[in-house]
Amino acid sequence: MTNASLSQDETIPVPVRTLGRTARSVAGYGVATAIMLVTPLLVFAPASLFHCAMRNGRRAAWAAFILATALAGIYFVEVSRASADAQLKMVYASFIGIVLSIALPSMLVLPLVESRHKFGNVLTFALAGSAAGLGLTELIMRATVSFSPYAVQLADATAMANKMADANRALAAQSAMGRAALWMLTHSPQVLPAMILLDITLVFVLSLMMFGRLTVWRTFATTHVADSETRRTYLFRNLMLPEWLLFAFIAGGLTPLLDGFAQKVAANVLAIMISLYILQGLAIFRFVLVRAGAGYIGGALGFILLGMLCLTGIGLGLLAGVGLFDPFLDFRHLIRKDDSHESHTH
Repeated sequence: MTNASLSQDETIPVPVRTLGRTARSVAGYGVATAIMLVTPLLVFAPASLFHCAMRNGRRAAWAAFILATALAGIYFVEVSRASADAQLKMVYASFIGIVLSIALPSMLVLPLVESRHKFGNVLTFALAGSAAGLGLTELIMRATVSFSPYAVQLADATAMANKMADANRALAAQSAMGRAALWMLTHSPQVLPAMILLDITLVFVLSLMMFGRLTVWRTFATTHVADSETRRTYLFRNLMLPEWLLFAFIAGGLTPLLDGFAQKVAANVLAIMISLYILQGLAIFRFVLVRAGAGYIGGALGFILLGMLCLTGIGLGLLAGVGLFDPFLDFRHLIRKDDSHESHTH
């Protein structure tokens, strides 16, 4: 049996297709991506664009992106007509934000995905593009209609945090952990940008995982080879952040020493870095479960136990610590073994 896997430096080959079939495929991907952009299926919009490039090429993916953006724009225009004047600007900001922070960064990291770069590298550069897209959205709305979508979101987040803090203030005062949780809740609006980026992180993580599985179906249909190197690259348990992100973590750790705008920036950097290292720790935990052959029931019990620990704060601390020290200790290398026998559901 021939090996259909490619090395990391090679790109995924694009099959030769007729112009008519390519046009129909691009139209289908464009419509599907547009639907995802305006529905909760947004989490799989990058996967749709990645898969379009795999089947039709990078230029076709850009065409699908343009078509999806135009169709989504038409939808938001229709929504704006039924919106009150106070909500109209937020509708436009939502459309621009989705395009610039999710759809466009997906296209910018497409060469990395085609080259099968590491999961963590693709995720990091996608998030950098998303952060720039969110900032550009804020600048566009301020320059064109003198409106700040961030200010609106910040006011809503502050009101919700204060409401929850008032409701739990008496209960939180009974323990040190409760007081710490109350303090974090009260100051959570200050790290709103990091919270938004964390949501976008989940979008790209789920899309990359889905794209890895989609390549399995295509590879098996064309070569009858069940495994795929792309799938293995974008398995969640293989998520490994770039080592240079440690410098960003250290910069975020300067938060207590700063004040004003610099402190807010450092606090947001620290919050997103802790979240990313928790995510990496979770990926290592998943790797351990697979390595131990836990299966569905064992894996579910393992995550339930971990969830219980996270409720006390211990689990989150352990995950963050494991993710943070992974660049030095490489936990997965210590327990690695050949797992080529695993099913596609892992």
